[in-house]
Amino acid sequence: MSDATLNSVTQDPDDFAVQIADQIKTFIVAVTEVSKADEPEKAVPVLLLQVSQLLLAGGRLGAYEDILPDERYEPDLGAEPDADGLRERFAELLEPIDVYSEVFDPYEPRKAPVPHRISDDLADLVTDLGHGLAHYEADRTAEAMWWWQFSYFSNWGSTASAALRALQSLIAHIRLNQPLQELDGLDTDQDPGDGDLAEEAGRVMAEEIAGPLGLRPVR
Repeated sequence: MSDATLNSVTQDPDDFAVQIADQIKTFIVAVTEVSKADEPEKAVPVLLLQVSQLLLAGGRLGAYEDILPDERYEPDLGAEPDADGLRERFAELLEPIDVYSEVFDPYEPRKAPVPHRISDDLADLVTDLGHGLAHYEADRTAEAMWWWQFSYFSNWGSTASAALRALQSLIAHIRLNQPLQELDGLDTDQDPGDGDLAEEAGRVMAEEIAGPLGLRPVR
């Protein structure tokens, strides 16, 4: 077992909680600021970095021993903050490249890919992580850590992993001079078997993103 894994498993709980909370706060603040960008080329590299760093926190939570809350029932946090504004800003910002194809569970045999949206993923991540952060800022550290670990396994870990694959694939397609014409571009409310293609997705992505990012454009 590596030193990094041992440190995650045996680290002092108070120090571990502070580090995880700092990583999660950084992600929420950064993603909220990125949503205000004017151009997708300003957002994509930062999102790639932030989601990658978030998954490092998730991996540490996954390697850590089971965390138990202090109370049997979760304290009431009141109304959840509305993430629709964030979702809508990202949907508009990332419109040419927002929809991607993802397999929900790679261990389910013959599972068909389904369309997802990066904008939905980011809003869901901020909502899930913000729920735990509300507990943390109310001095319920054990509750926050339990929630972050549990929801990493049940929801936000797979969401972040899917978003990261989409963001990494996006930049890889540009750098490797591979247009996206072969991708479906299906909307999330459509049947993935419809074959309703967004035929201009690759060209639009190359024109709007590759050049400003300083990457080799598709010719």
